Amino acid sequence: MTGSEDQSSEESDPSSSPLRARAQRVLLGNWTGSSTVPSHGLYPHQWSWDSAFIAIGLRHLSVERAQTELETLFAAQWGDGRVPHIVFNPAVPLGLYFPGPDFWRSSTTGAAAGAPERMETSGIVQPPVHALACWLVHQADPRLSARRGFLARLYPKLVAWHRYLTGSRDLGGGGLVSVVHPWEPGMDNSPCWDAPLSRVKPAPPGTFRRADLDHGAACDRPTDLDYGRYVRLATDYRDSGYEDGAFSPDFAVEDPGVNALLIASECALAGIAAAIGSDPGVHRARAARLTEALVRRLWDPETEMFLCRDLRDGADGGLVPERSAAGLLPLIVPVLPREIAAALMRTACGEHFGLGSSVRLVPSYDLLGHAFDASRYWRGPAWFNVNWLLERALRQRGALRRADALRNQALTCALSSGFAEYVDPRTGRARGSRNFSWTAALALDLLAAAEKDHRAARTADAEVRGLDGARLSGNPTGSGSAQRETAG
Repeated sequence: MTGSEDQSSEESDPSSSPLRARAQRVLLGNWTGSSTVPSHGLYPHQWSWDSAFIAIGLRHLSVERAQTELETLFAAQWGDGRVPHIVFNPAVPLGLYFPGPDFWRSSTTGAAAGAPERMETSGIVQPPVHALACWLVHQADPRLSARRGFLARLYPKLVAWHRYLTGSRDLGGGGLVSVVHPWEPGMDNSPCWDAPLSRVKPAPPGTFRRADLDHGAACDRPTDLDYGRYVRLATDYRDSGYEDGAFSPDFAVEDPGVNALLIASECALAGIAAAIGSDPGVHRARAARLTEALVRRLWDPETEMFLCRDLRDGADGGLVPERSAAGLLPLIVPVLPREIAAALMRTACGEHFGLGSSVRLVPSYDLLGHAFDASRYWRGPAWFNVNWLLERALRQRGALRRADALRNQALTCALSSGFAEYVDPRTGRARGSRNFSWTAALALDLLAAAEKDHRAARTADAEVRGLDGARLSGNPTGSGSAQRETAG
C-alpha cells in the first residue's frame, strides 16, 4: 500500500476506533422510517443497489431494519420482475433531484410492463446484488428471519427479478444480461461507455436542469455532454413504454460487473432456496450457465481481464478496449475457472489497478488509461462497494493477507474521508458526497469481520499459551493438571 505496509494501532484493532459510532450516526441520520437514502442532498430517494449494500451493514445494527430496507425496495417491483433503480419519496420536492418522478412517469407510461400504480419509480434497473444481501441479512439472525417469513416472502420476488434479467434483458442472445443505459451498471460515466455513447444524440441542454451540481463539484461529476446523452436514452426508453421486446436501444452493453453480481446472487439464491425447502439445483445450474457465458463472451486473454461487449458494434458486438473495475468483479464468482481467476488476480495486483502496491483502494478505472481522472466519479476514483466486493472475493479465494490489507485500508479511508461517496485511489482524499450510506454500512460490515478475526486470534493465542504452559509443567494437554488441582 502507499506509504507503508505498517498499520496504526487503530487499524490493527478496529474495535478501539470511533468508526462504529460514526457509521451508526450516518445510517441513523439517513434513515427515512422505511428505507435509507444514500445522502440527503444529492440522493434523496431510495436507490436499488445502494439499499442492498446498506442492508448488509444495517444487519450489524438491526436485522429487522435491514430486512425492512430490502422489503421496501421490493414493494416497488414491477409486474415483469424488474426492480427499478430508484423508488421515489413523494415527500421530496420535484426539483430536488433530476430526473425525478415527473420525468419517468412510471405509473402511467410503465403500466403495460407492470409498474406499480400507487408509487413512482424509475424505469431502468441496477446491478442484482439483492439476493446476496438477503442471504447475508438472513444469516445474521435466522430465527428472526424465520419468524418474520423474510426469506419465504422475498424468494419469489428474487426469482422473478432474475428471470426478468436473464430473459427480457438477454439482448445479445448469448446468455448474458445487457444494460440499456449507463446508469444501470451503476458506473455512470465509466470510460467503457464513451464509444457506445458516441452514437447517441444528446438531449439539448436547455431541455433539462441538472440538480446534482447543486450538491457536488462539477469536476467530480459527469459532464454536461454525458448528461445530455443519459437524458436522451432515458427519454427513448420511457417513450417506448419500458417494454424491452418493443425497444431497440442505441446503447446495449453486456457488462461483466452486472453479470458477475447476478452469478453471485444466483449462488446466494441457491442457499435461500435450500433454507425454505425449495430446489437449490436450478440456481446452481443457472449460475454455471451464466459463468460459462461470461467467460465465453467477455473474457479477454490478452488483457487478462473481463471487458464489456458493445452489442451495437458489429453483428455480434465487439469488446470495448477499456479496463474498468467492473472487469475485476468476476473474482467474486464462486465457480470461475481457476486459471482465469489466477490471471484476473495478476491484473488486479498489476500496474493497471495497483492492488497492494500503488493505491490505497482499487480505482474504478485503469490507472494507466487515457481517460483516468482521480476525481471524476467512475473515471478513476475508488468506490467502497467495489472494494468491499473485491475484499470478499480475495477472502473467498484464500488471499487472506491481501484481503486483510484491503480491509484495513477501506476502514481507514472510510473514517478519514468522513464516509465519502468515493475517494482518490492513491491518497484516500474524499470526493463526492460525505456521510454516504453504503460507505458507512460496508465499513460496519468490514469492521464486524475484523473484530471477529481479532477475537479468534486472541482465542487461538490463549490456547497456544495454555498448551505451552502445560508442556512446561510436564502435562501435554493441560487437562490433567486442571483436574488434579480441582480434585486437590
